[in-house]
Amino acid sequence: MFAVVPDPIPARMRGLNRAEICDANFLEFIRNWRGSAGRPPAAAEPILPGSALEAAAFGELFESQLASRHLDLMARVLRVQDKVYYTIGSAGHEGNAMLARACRVTDPAFLHYRSGAFMAERARQMPGIDPVLDTALSFAASVDDPASGGRHKVWGSRALWVLPQTSTIASHLPKALGTALAIESSQRLGQLLPVPADSIVICSFGDASANHATAQTAFNTASWSAHQKLPVPVLFVCEDNGLGISVRTPEGWIARRFGNQPGLDYFAADGLDLAVGHAQVQAAVDHCRRTRRPTFLHLRTTRLMGHAGTDFEVEWRALDELCRAEACDPLLRSAQIALQSGWMDAGRLERAYEAMRARCFAAAELAQQRPKLRSLAEVVQPLAPYSPQAVQTEACRVPPADARAQLCGGDSQLPEHLPPRHLALQINAALQELLCKYPQALLFGEDVAQKGGVYTVTRNLMRQFGPRRVFNTLLDETMILGLAQGMANMQLLPIAEIQYLAYLHNALDQLRGEACSLQFFSNDQFRNPMLIRVPGLGYQKGFGGHFHNDNSITALRDIPGLVVGCPSRGDDAVAMLRTLAALARVDGRVCVLLEPIALYMTKDLHSAGDGQWLFDYPAPGHALLPGQGRVYFPEACDLVVFTFGNGVPMALRVARHLQDEQGLQVRVVDLRWLVPLDVAFIATQAADARRVLVVDEGRRSGGVGEGVLSALVEAGFGHLPTARVSGADTYTPLAGAAIFGLPSDNAVMSAALALARES
Repeated sequence: MFAVVPDPIPARMRGLNRAEICDANFLEFIRNWRGSAGRPPAAAEPILPGSALEAAAFGELFESQLASRHLDLMARVLRVQDKVYYTIGSAGHEGNAMLARACRVTDPAFLHYRSGAFMAERARQMPGIDPVLDTALSFAASVDDPASGGRHKVWGSRALWVLPQTSTIASHLPKALGTALAIESSQRLGQLLPVPADSIVICSFGDASANHATAQTAFNTASWSAHQKLPVPVLFVCEDNGLGISVRTPEGWIARRFGNQPGLDYFAADGLDLAVGHAQVQAAVDHCRRTRRPTFLHLRTTRLMGHAGTDFEVEWRALDELCRAEACDPLLRSAQIALQSGWMDAGRLERAYEAMRARCFAAAELAQQRPKLRSLAEVVQPLAPYSPQAVQTEACRVPPADARAQLCGGDSQLPEHLPPRHLALQINAALQELLCKYPQALLFGEDVAQKGGVYTVTRNLMRQFGPRRVFNTLLDETMILGLAQGMANMQLLPIAEIQYLAYLHNALDQLRGEACSLQFFSNDQFRNPMLIRVPGLGYQKGFGGHFHNDNSITALRDIPGLVVGCPSRGDDAVAMLRTLAALARVDGRVCVLLEPIALYMTKDLHSAGDGQWLFDYPAPGHALLPGQGRVYFPEACDLVVFTFGNGVPMALRVARHLQDEQGLQVRVVDLRWLVPLDVAFIATQAADARRVLVVDEGRRSGGVGEGVLSALVEAGFGHLPTARVSGADTYTPLAGAAIFGLPSDNAVMSAALALARES
């Protein structure tokens, strides 16, 4: 492209690290400049003949590039002094400043971690923001860091509509695409958008990340949506430097892979040359905004100074290759443009360069003096906000009575006026109630619309609320959860279904690494209010093997900030859905309702036809507190059984038998809320117990039972005779063999009798 550095590199520079070499290259280049300069262009004139970039705009872009570069250089210097805690820099990617200039500050941005120049340039659109100081504060892990409050080095800003991304492997692409789809959905629903209606979503990533499965699901969904003529205003920006840490991207791979992708409009731009690349970037942005089609911008970049400060490229990368990369430094080209155009002379250019260095180090010094996180309480403060009174008030808020009556076909047909019904029908009625109560709520997932769900739990909801509010998605759990996050970003209330618990594991990072982490890493500036329904657990008479009988929720229990409820009966499911929706709306929480499939249609408890597992629909205005369990036979204390889900009717059957045959008084405690466990509630129920039995249909390792036993021991009840009946550490086989790895009435009975004999 352009050659400005001798090759090979001078011997006196061989001992320097690559950051020092890039720094020295720039200074030597401008000091040795011998080219002729033209008449300095006026501010509104092209910076170079034939360029679409005005001189004043070039000057601002160049300043943003310098800010990004010197933040990188400062971080490398101060890291060895333990004053900076992050050295994955943006060097070589400073051309993304053009992207920030081409789009608006109200275009939601999900950024690649090499986006320093983008942030510096976007901050120019919002007076009062100092991107240099803000970045220095994040480097120093100061609580004054406006992005994360000192919790992580992330690019993020509430004011600049940059949603913080902590992952580096493309896991932000599904929620970026979901946000683009949500912009259009909100308008179709008549809901107020937090951004202008013609906004587009910017999503940047590296060439190596483009190969990741999570990225591929976003590209596929974008193409799938465009194929159906759905508006998808997302601009995917692949910043191609040819390397993924040390793994090379084959030459031409990105262009070949995405250049002719159906439903994905391809643009290429030179991110190393502001004079050339500006018009190319602007064309891609304008196309996306005008057509509302998914657009792919292939931005040429290079990577300088290694992947991070700990990456010593000289150990694995040939010196001549390093020199060629450094010769393509975009700052060298920008300096060449400034000098060649006459916009700046060498002296002024060096003064600007050194002034930015001084500004970055001064900001770093100031950041060092700012406070850090000082306690666990400060660390977790934004993780899981809970406003009990406000949540309870919202959960008990009654939806319009006339609207509900109209949906049901008259007041007499309201679910609270109907005879007791089973779990599936009660959940269906509760979802109808939530969709009526919240006009911004959308229900979506696989097969939930016309079919009404695999188990008819969502039957008739699309007919009642229309295909804009109840709709099917691709068979892609990652994208379902990405769509939910995007809807939440646009202030909608997503109610998403993952068809089976086992399918959730395909996409769990969208909950763990993205949705639940957003409040934490944005210091509660951004939230993901969402409600996920997950049919699952075992006891389905062997149907479908382990993919339809997955009884493991260990992975869910390990997600900070997540709320998981598991009802065993219909009235509880209704009350819990009201509470979970309120938690999402009031506190921005990510909530999961785990629905026991085997209990969906269950009507009887002790004998066929007894109808004792049918319950009245709770009247509007009734909800449950998070953590509030249900206690059967509260006066009984010979044995206290802690359980949930399918274990509840099982334990109740055993309790009757033990009372009738053995004279044992058995209390059954339905935990109902599995994440987080209410340890105080557990301790209260154990306080007068003579024996404790934990029945956990999950697996023995990592199951809920482990949490219950730990809570008992930590509360001082480790002396009680205790036993646990749980699922085995195995996958679930097909047919009748499925029950061998799950708790049974007989297993619970045997454990209870053994406890009675021992004590």
